[in-house]
Amino acid sequence: MRRWRVAVTVGAALALALGGCAAPAGVDRDLVDDWPAFAAPVGFVPQSGACHPTVADVGYLSGYQPVDCATPHRTETLHVGTMTGAEAERSAPPRTGSAGVRAAHADCARQVTRAVGGDWRGGRLRLAVVFPSALAWSGGARWYRCDVAEITDLDEGAVAQRTGSLRGALKPGSKLALGCFNPKLSKDEVQSMRPVACTSKHHAEFVGVYQAPDISYAEFERTPLRTHKACRGLIAKYAGLPNDGNMQYRAGTIIYHPFEEQWRDGDRGVQCFLWVSERSLTRTVKGAGAKALPIT
Repeated sequence: MRRWRVAVTVGAALALALGGCAAPAGVDRDLVDDWPAFAAPVGFVPQSGACHPTVADVGYLSGYQPVDCATPHRTETLHVGTMTGAEAERSAPPRTGSAGVRAAHADCARQVTRAVGGDWRGGRLRLAVVFPSALAWSGGARWYRCDVAEITDLDEGAVAQRTGSLRGALKPGSKLALGCFNPKLSKDEVQSMRPVACTSKHHAEFVGVYQAPDISYAEFERTPLRTHKACRGLIAKYAGLPNDGNMQYRAGTIIYHPFEEQWRDGDRGVQCFLWVSERSLTRTVKGAGAKALPIT
């Protein structure tokens, strides 16, 4: 029945053309121009604000199973960006240390800092940039996820399972913000940093993040005095003291810096801590001046 209908329709159109008859009202004799154009295919793009039960290194579609942030999870996507320019024209996702990864990391650092309410390195947080798989990239995917997780401590950096969003996580009074610590030392090497209340006896306090210059990791390791001097400047600002030659006699410095791979990917944030060994502190030194950090 269907084939017969098609044959009749084509035959009638042919007869009209041969006979020179006018087309019926509302018919323009063009059999194809009234079909709507197909919409351009839209590839998968992850959702900002989604939480995930596991930590992802690559954004495989098969592994994308977001959950409600009110339920237990390990990471949260706080921003989704788009790769552009020359890096977007490459045949595969950006590799570690490439210009594309550094650009994405810089964007993620800005967006995440804005979302959590302070420099993300100022808290027990981990930032990871997740790119689509090679297959998805070949199909046109150019997104990257800015995934953030809560970590259990500064030393091991294990990802904690949590509930609730990390948006606003570093606002004043946050339990995730770095504060006061008692470092465990072995021959002047820090083995661990145990967090304690600033009102209890302690020997170290987080004072801020030093943004190191864009130098190689090898040069960064060769020039530790430059980093410690920069951290002393942060201590002076934090305590409300002049950043002069006396700062080295007021407090020592402890630094936590990115690993080499993180450094190559563009993370230059160094966490700076003041350290006093001869006596215990029983309050924060923020704005406390020379009385809290006398010359010794």
